[in-house]
Amino acid sequence: MVASDPNSFPLVGIKPVLNTQNHWVGLAFQMPGAASLPALQALLRCPESDELGSLEYFIPLADPLAVDAAQLEGLPLERMVCTVPAALLSDDAVQKHCKRLADRGLRLLADGEAGITAAQAGIRGLDVDCAETLPTALAMLTLPGPHLARNATDEVRAGECRKAGFTLFRGELPRVKEHDAGQGDGTSRKRLLALLGLLAQDADSRELETLLKQDPALSFQLLKLVNSAAFAPNSKPIHNFGQAINLLGRRQLQRWLQLLLYARQQTDGPANPLLPLAALRAAQMESLCKLRDGDRDEQDQAFLVGVFSLLDVLLAMPMAEIVSALNLDLDVVAALLDRSGELGEMLALAEMHEPQASALRDVGIDNETYWRSLLQAYQWALQVSRNV
Repeated sequence: MVASDPNSFPLVGIKPVLNTQNHWVGLAFQMPGAASLPALQALLRCPESDELGSLEYFIPLADPLAVDAAQLEGLPLERMVCTVPAALLSDDAVQKHCKRLADRGLRLLADGEAGITAAQAGIRGLDVDCAETLPTALAMLTLPGPHLARNATDEVRAGECRKAGFTLFRGELPRVKEHDAGQGDGTSRKRLLALLGLLAQDADSRELETLLKQDPALSFQLLKLVNSAAFAPNSKPIHNFGQAINLLGRRQLQRWLQLLLYARQQTDGPANPLLPLAALRAAQMESLCKLRDGDRDEQDQAFLVGVFSLLDVLLAMPMAEIVSALNLDLDVVAALLDRSGELGEMLALAEMHEPQASALRDVGIDNETYWRSLLQAYQWALQVSRNV
């Protein structure tokens, strides 16, 4: 084990960091209080972190003076980016110390505008809250970047950030838009809800196939998935749903179809940011259920709750209206509408970006187990987003 006492393990959450095409390129650590870099050594040295490929770690550094350059030994500096409060950079001692850390290979961003002092301290770019105001053009141009935007939670604001020079975005959940019944394809929406209903009812594969044939976009995504290297690296191309079902198996087919609902986007547009997030919640829900000794059917139900928890955002509809169109178990409905029951407790935890110790106690897991399960869920979500 990484830590002798699992509950002394740092309690840390994660948010994804996306590029301009909505692909995950990093993980932003979310820590209650002012955790320091030394406290994160156990996290970064956790074996599961090696499975996250080339993702970078974005870490808040509340007190740069608390970090000795010697403490960087053995850490994956090539994947680490630390954010320093811009207000601290006016202090000469902080400037010099940050420059020493940067010279050792630690990349640094400033949270806020710091003027010429940022460049003198070895700061590469900005990591700022863009909810209400954007940094000045001068602040952006005096640093090489890349620059990371937080709280750009709708496409209009994200577009303004991209125009200003931001190329990285911390993955806050997009706001739910009000549904306009006069817009969009009503037939496609009804078909989508019908497919969701069939999946929830464990419908016969022939029923799924009939409905899939009516939706070319979803059909294309399914066949693209089963022909990817992750599923059929050496086999002949698969051209029909019967072959796809045989390859995936019934259980995996339903899971992938649930996730493929989020892959409905134009082929020449950016990826749907909800797809990996839905996969993440589903994987973490399943993991939490397994940790609570849930059987296979219970794990499948937890997985479904995780996937369906973002349907209100995907469809721009109230969740109550969505569940009323589906024949879901009452436990699933309670979890999705009220976050109540065991499934609701697990979903509330999966939705937390800064987990609370009390929430972990409620589901009966310790800090280290939570962190490992979270990394595993991110690993699976990455696999999904790269193959769909």
